[in-house]
Amino acid sequence: MLELFEITKVFNSDLLKKDFVALKDVSFKIPEGTVMGFLGANGAGKTTTLKILMDFIRPTSGKIIFSDTLGTKKKDAFSNIGYLPERPFFYPHLTGRQFCHYMGELSGLKKSEVKTQVKKWASRFKIEFALDREIKTYSKGMLQRLGFLVTLLHGPKLVILDEPLSGLDPIGRKELKEIIVEINKLGTTIFFSSHIVSDVEAVCDDVLFIKSGEVLFNGSVDKIINENYKGNTIITYYDNDRLEKRVVTENEKNEVLKSIAHRSNIISVEPQRPSLEEIFYKVK
Repeated sequence: MLELFEITKVFNSDLLKKDFVALKDVSFKIPEGTVMGFLGANGAGKTTTLKILMDFIRPTSGKIIFSDTLGTKKKDAFSNIGYLPERPFFYPHLTGRQFCHYMGELSGLKKSEVKTQVKKWASRFKIEFALDREIKTYSKGMLQRLGFLVTLLHGPKLVILDEPLSGLDPIGRKELKEIIVEINKLGTTIFFSSHIVSDVEAVCDDVLFIKSGEVLFNGSVDKIINENYKGNTIITYYDNDRLEKRVVTENEKNEVLKSIAHRSNIISVEPQRPSLEEIFYKVK
C-alpha cells in the first residue's frame, strides 16, 4: 500500500558540531490490509519517519512510493490517509461535535456525511455523551477518543497513529485496541507507533523495529518470535498435590518426562516462546 525506499534524513545545524543522521537507508513496506506496529526507543527515529511519511518534512534522500489503491498522485494518496499525531491540537472552546464538523469540512465532507459518520463512531468510541461539551472539559482519554474519531471521518484506506494508546488507563487501551482490530477487519490498513510492546503484539500482524535510525527487523510478529525461540519447553505438572513448572531444553525433555510420568500428573508440555516485549528489550 505504501513503501519507503532507502530513506535517509540528515539534520544540519550551526549549533551541532557535526551533521546528525536521524535515518539511514530506511526501507519498508506497509502491506495492504494489515495492522503494522512500529517500535523503537526514544530517539530511534520513529517520529522523523512518521513526519517524512506524512510529508511534514522531506528526506535528504530516498523516496516514498504510493500504491494505486491509495492513489499514484500525492494529493489523491493523502486524501485516503487518516493521521492521528501523538500530541494533537484541539480547539478548547469548540464542542466535540463542532470540532468533528470542522475537521470533516477540512476533509471535503458534506455536513450530512459528517453527521452520519459521527453517529456511527461516537457510540463506538463511547464519547457521544460528551459531544456537546466544550473540549476543554475533556480528559486525556476522551481527547484520544475524539482524535481517533475525527481520523476516521473521511473513511481513510490507511490510518497512521502515533502512540494512540499512550496515557490511557487499561480499560481505555483495551477498548481502542478492539476498535483498531475492528476497523482493520472492515478493510482499513493500520500503521501505528507505540512504546507499549504488549499492545503491538496483541493487535499487529507485522512489526517494524528501528534503532539509531536503522531498521533492525521488518516482518511478521510470528516470524520474529519464532526466530528468537531457543527450543526450550515448559512442563507443568502436579507433584504431591503441588503445581510445578519446569523449563527444559529439547535434549532434556524426553528424559524429564519419563522421570516424572510415574509419580506426577502432567498438565501441559509447551514451548517456551519469548514475548515480543522480551525480544524488544534485548535489541533496543
